[in-house]
Amino acid sequence: MWLFKTIAPIKAGIAVSCLFVFMILSCTTGKKLPQHGITRKISDCIDTSAAIASGFTGLVVYDLQQEKYLFSENAEKYFIPASNAKIFTLYTCLHSLGDSIPALKYVETDSTFTFWGTGDPTLMHPFFQESNVISFLKSKAGTKKMILSDGHSTVSHYGSGWMWDDYNDYYQPELTAFPMYGNVLYVKKDSLGLTVSPEPLLSQSSKIDKIKKIKRNPENNIFYIPALLDSVANFRQEVPYKDADEINIQLLERLLDKKIYKTSEGIPDSAATLYSISKDTVLRRMMEVSDNMLAEHLLLLSGFSAGDTISTTYSIGTAVSRYFDSIPQRPNWVDGSGLSRYNLCTPASLLYVLKKMYTEYAEERIFNLMAKGGGYGSLQRICVPEGATYLFAKSGSMSGVYTISGYLITRSGRRIAFSFMNNHFSGTISGVQKVAERLLLLLREL
Repeated sequence: MWLFKTIAPIKAGIAVSCLFVFMILSCTTGKKLPQHGITRKISDCIDTSAAIASGFTGLVVYDLQQEKYLFSENAEKYFIPASNAKIFTLYTCLHSLGDSIPALKYVETDSTFTFWGTGDPTLMHPFFQESNVISFLKSKAGTKKMILSDGHSTVSHYGSGWMWDDYNDYYQPELTAFPMYGNVLYVKKDSLGLTVSPEPLLSQSSKIDKIKKIKRNPENNIFYIPALLDSVANFRQEVPYKDADEINIQLLERLLDKKIYKTSEGIPDSAATLYSISKDTVLRRMMEVSDNMLAEHLLLLSGFSAGDTISTTYSIGTAVSRYFDSIPQRPNWVDGSGLSRYNLCTPASLLYVLKKMYTEYAEERIFNLMAKGGGYGSLQRICVPEGATYLFAKSGSMSGVYTISGYLITRSGRRIAFSFMNNHFSGTISGVQKVAERLLLLLREL
């Protein structure tokens, strides 16, 4: 009896202690505990990396061939995606646009030619070959009154949550229904000489000694040019111009040598469509160099193709209802490029899109559209190929944010999809990028 009375409290104490330990582990372990081999190495890399210690990290890794998860940590938590938002835009455009970009819609009579912009970002763009659009418009301008309508557009110059003081930076040109020249002033100097496009925008420019980059007046299109441009051998800069809607009409009038009248008519069902260049050519540049102007206008194009409407909100709403109805966690998606901090999504949601793309389109095509590790563009300095490219992904960054999501081919030939998201860290973006590269090199060994 004495022995029983002694042992019973001991057993009860052990039970309470075990329960207490279990409760502590349940409360403090918000991530999948390290397992064996590569998963333990991934966990150790995340847990011991000082660059991301001050922030919040999520990672999901999925084997596309075996259709199983290899690692998951905070996969269902929301993060600011930065340019990883372009993955949503890419998938939307793959589904909503045909092989070629619709350049404009038009209706003509014996005496008038009325046309509507589609948001096509390639017209007179410095990085795309000239399409047939200008020659087509010139053929009509010779004998007809030219009328440009904006009755189908509700787009604002800037997206929701964009930074007002980024007006001078190449990555934040205005949004328009009829963009031209990428809606930027492009200045380049090399061994072939000086290139300015569109040249008329420099009519009010002035040279300044104490600046190294072109600066635009925030209120107008007066550009201040660095005096050193006369002496340097190489120079390149893109500066968004203000009031792009009005400026583009003036630029088009010069090209056509014809007055263009404005109207706000809607698009009739009888309107014909003129196409410009290959869709994949534009999507590839958007992903390779993370071109925000292309992303925003391609998203507008997707909505236009669905309902003859130029509206970011309409485009996103249509895309979510048509293509992302089964997404694990619905994103807070507000723009096409990821410029806005209002964008929120989870690693699991990005993985959902990556898996859909991989199963619905040929691997070669999807990999060709993504930025490539060690290749041209935004991933040039990460995961340099060892004879063959193995990383096909999209990175994104802004202050306190670094994300990278995409595909990776392991040494054994396995196809991996992943999403690595980091927010709220206090260190440098380059430091977090190095952590990402270490993780990707670990995945390479699978």
